[in-house]
Amino acid sequence: MSETVDIKSLNEKVKQQSLAIKGLLNEVSKVIVGQNYIIERMLVGLLSDGHILLEGVPGLAKTLAVNTMAKAVSGDFKRIQFTPDLLPSDLTGTLIYDAKQCNFNIKKGPVFSNFILADEINRAPAKVQSAFLEAMQERQVTIGDVTYPLPDPFLVLATQNPIEQEGTYPLAEAQVDRFMLKLKLDYPNEQEERAILDRYSTRKKIEINSVLTLKDLEEAKKAVDDIYVDEKVKNYIVDIVFATRKPEKYNLKELKNLIAFGASPRATINLNLAGKALAFLNGRGFVTPEDIKDIGPDVLRHRILTTYDADAQELTSDDVIKQIFDGVEVP
Repeated sequence: MSETVDIKSLNEKVKQQSLAIKGLLNEVSKVIVGQNYIIERMLVGLLSDGHILLEGVPGLAKTLAVNTMAKAVSGDFKRIQFTPDLLPSDLTGTLIYDAKQCNFNIKKGPVFSNFILADEINRAPAKVQSAFLEAMQERQVTIGDVTYPLPDPFLVLATQNPIEQEGTYPLAEAQVDRFMLKLKLDYPNEQEERAILDRYSTRKKIEINSVLTLKDLEEAKKAVDDIYVDEKVKNYIVDIVFATRKPEKYNLKELKNLIAFGASPRATINLNLAGKALAFLNGRGFVTPEDIKDIGPDVLRHRILTTYDADAQELTSDDVIKQIFDGVEVP
């Protein structure tokens, strides 16, 4: 009975604290039309300290979404355009010699911001990607002999353009695994396109109010940490991840020749964290299997490497993930 009482009180606490986050969602929606999916997933990343890799054609409001989110949360925003001539120091910062003082001063790079849009990350060479992804993972940067912590919150939204691959340096699988979520963004529908036309028919700017402080966000993240995950749901998460490695164990023999490499342990951790953040956004103090099903494709699609057989059958990692979720028993 005590567990039931705890969950009830946790539910009430989460409902109260999630209202502020929903206010943030409404504020961002004043500017962004029809991209509730990306906004919600950005909030999942924000609440669970996870970075996001976004694949979509140009013009789908990726920059605008991150900039608007930063304004609504009173955070710093930087947009970094990744190019072939970019250097690691252009991101992290460097030491500048002061001739008058005869010493070196630190000049911090744009990575020292709360919200970062890494535009077309695959256009920068591997050494830049490596330096940037290391900063994402360690949440700190070393310049000279001194290590500096990155600000909190620290959310990276990195984009890839799927239609123009000339002059790109594809991210290695080990690097892509550092991202909590990979999102695929599509064009708006006709009604949303019309709403965009009406909203932006003049040059008048839409004012964004700061509805959440960084302290409020920290309190919300603490509440997410307290979200209850039942043992059965934890086992379900492990089963889903193991089904990507040993599908035959889950009566999914047909997938054995379609998966070259399954999901890493990071997938298990991130499914749990993202599921808790999604439950929080839905005003619940506990995670359900539906939360895992909902967020699962975004956590797994970049962590499953398909085989040539899958390519020959024109099957993507999303197709494989759907079969896994359909085949693994739900608690």
